[in-house]
Amino acid sequence: MEIDLALIELGVIMLTLAVLGRLAVRAGLPTIPFFLIAGLFFGNGGVIPVDEAQPFIEIGASLGVIFLLFMLGLEYTPQELNDSMKRNVGAGVIDIFLNFIPGVVLGIVLGWGVLGAVVLGGVTYVSSSGIIAKLLTDLGRLGNRETPLILSLLVIEDLVMAIFLPVLAVVLAGGSAISGAISGTVAAAIVLIVLTTSRKFGGVLERLLGHVSNELMLITLLGLATLVAGLAEYIHVSYAIGAFLLGIAISGQIAERAREMLQPLRDSFAALFFVYFGFEVAPSALANVAIPALCLALASAFTKFITGWWSAKRAGLSPKGARRTALTLIPRGEFSIVLAGIGASNGINSDLGPLVVAYVLMLAIGGSMAVRFVK
Repeated sequence: MEIDLALIELGVIMLTLAVLGRLAVRAGLPTIPFFLIAGLFFGNGGVIPVDEAQPFIEIGASLGVIFLLFMLGLEYTPQELNDSMKRNVGAGVIDIFLNFIPGVVLGIVLGWGVLGAVVLGGVTYVSSSGIIAKLLTDLGRLGNRETPLILSLLVIEDLVMAIFLPVLAVVLAGGSAISGAISGTVAAAIVLIVLTTSRKFGGVLERLLGHVSNELMLITLLGLATLVAGLAEYIHVSYAIGAFLLGIAISGQIAERAREMLQPLRDSFAALFFVYFGFEVAPSALANVAIPALCLALASAFTKFITGWWSAKRAGLSPKGARRTALTLIPRGEFSIVLAGIGASNGINSDLGPLVVAYVLMLAIGGSMAVRFVK
């Protein structure tokens, strides 16, 4: 990698994002759609494709998700999340049932076989933690009554994916589903253990960092967040949820200081996360799969809306809160891209990658706009 060219490319991208962000704020629009389109502009087959800066942007995108979810976790205590998850297990089951259906049906219609249908079912099932975290933050909804419900559904989805992903990867590679299921179950068990023991960890961290300088505290938190996220990914749990669980374990004065110090980092790297989405596929490839992607987006947006509405009404939220819950869950993102990558690398179909990227872009942009403007 040529460092000088990489720095120039990165500088151009960041300045472009700054301009687009200012335009979005002035127009009263969410920044996410603008950043996604910028990714298409600079990505593979775009108007000004970048090559040298792409490795850094990929790492920056991962850091963006880590910071988004880590800071989201700082807003809640372990007890709050545990109670919310217990209350919403039924909603999690409905979420699985309703939102696997659109992908499975389309996979069968396209003739991609059982495994292709299952891959697409996973794509339509899981919402985007990164996009949803950004929306909740930007729109000032972290304190809303519906937010704990949304977060509990996201964590339940990740527990399901912790089992689903290793099983799918093993089966696609021709291995035993049992070994994949064992790996996934262990991963899910570790997440549950962390949820139940994180309060003690938070107390230890409070004593260790309570009186250190901001510089040392920031270095410590960045090291912990990236380490925990990496370990979570290693055991087949989303690195985003690993960072989220770490944030939950931190409370009190440490959490307040962390929010203040990490906010600029979160916002900067989160922009790279959305740009990186657009790098995944050439814009010209999206035209060939536009119709099936649109059909899939409409169907799965509807099923996710029904999931959120039913879950919110069951939790006793007002119609306005139910509507916000339903719309916030619509965006799909990082997990859908990961599933497409697994399926494409194992020969499901050459159209799988472009189809899923088009689908994700439609729901990331459409869902973000709906959350912003539908009251």
